[in-house]
Amino acid sequence: MPRLSDSMEEGTIVRWLKRDGDEVARGEELVEIETDKATMAYESDTAGMLQITAPEGATLAVGAKIAVIGDDGSAASAAAAPVSEVETVEPVATPVAAPEPPALEPSSGERVKASPIARRIAGETGVDLHSVSGSGPGGRIVKVDVEGASRGALSAAASSTSGDEASGRGSVTSTEPSRTQALIARRMAESRATVPSFTLQISVDMTTATTLRAELKATAAEGQAVPTINDMVIKASALALREQPQANGAWRDGKFEHYSRINIGVAVAGPGTLVAATVFDADAKTLAEIAAETGELAERVRSGTITPPQTSGGTFTVSNLGMFGVRSFEAVINTPQAAILAVGAVEQRAAVHEGEIEARMVMELTLACDHRILYGADGAKLLARIKALLEAPLSLAS
Repeated sequence: MPRLSDSMEEGTIVRWLKRDGDEVARGEELVEIETDKATMAYESDTAGMLQITAPEGATLAVGAKIAVIGDDGSAASAAAAPVSEVETVEPVATPVAAPEPPALEPSSGERVKASPIARRIAGETGVDLHSVSGSGPGGRIVKVDVEGASRGALSAAASSTSGDEASGRGSVTSTEPSRTQALIARRMAESRATVPSFTLQISVDMTTATTLRAELKATAAEGQAVPTINDMVIKASALALREQPQANGAWRDGKFEHYSRINIGVAVAGPGTLVAATVFDADAKTLAEIAAETGELAERVRSGTITPPQTSGGTFTVSNLGMFGVRSFEAVINTPQAAILAVGAVEQRAAVHEGEIEARMVMELTLACDHRILYGADGAKLLARIKALLEAPLSLAS
């Protein structure tokens, strides 16, 4: 079981694409594996006979043996090892983009056609695809069909669940979290419990930035991505991190790690999940390139097609709740990163500008820092530099 993301600790075998005993050619797709962030197909990096040692549905730790490819003798010998045995081995597969899953074959022989995200949501919610009517082309089951079936099942369960009369809460329905939700819960709890964090807050005058964005929007060609305020924050953060490299690092195993690349993780909410999609080398990209990339990454998160490489390698994270009208908030550090920047709403407020009180567009930024890496003065300098760049947004346009 290969490690496919920074946070991956185990993986679940969704489906074997080859059968036990099949001859496999180099580059042939072998298996679909669900990680903490996505489901991907893997292809063989060698040729030989396949001996499967872990069945579909099995969840194994990174490093556990899932299959062996080799001649009859070596494969048979390896297959004799127990499935539960965990040992450090070279992964037999390398990641490629997940293909469209073939139609499922129920026992009746009828083909059930479903989109990848529909299959994933069905697996997480326990919906039987055989009982769902598809509204997609040719009767294909799509996301909305599974969600509707899931809501119906939950309503039925709630109506049949006994009430909690003693507490006055009424009927209670319990649901199991998905693998991603369980991982988020565990990592956030670990961050709160183990990271000695502190927060810093600063107000940013975004009047010039909002004017610039309006001009960019007015002059943009049809179909061209227009930078958002969040894209400007990403670029400003990347440039500030270039000047203060100690913030572009981590605390791992009692040592400081410093990274040469500045990769900004962007928190994106998806169906029942929260994913930090990565903009690699954000300091070297133009604002237009960042805008196009973040738009594509957000769409991939929401459609369930984001891949582990697109959510790994982050060195700093930006989380924005301003679109919901939230003025300020404290985000939980995405360990082992040194800090996370929480972005609030851009709103019109009375402010002093050049000695006069006038209406200005103001935004709150809150920086949560790991005190083992960043001290108060370090965090303050980083936040002040991000503010200065946002208040002079022409410096971000290049």
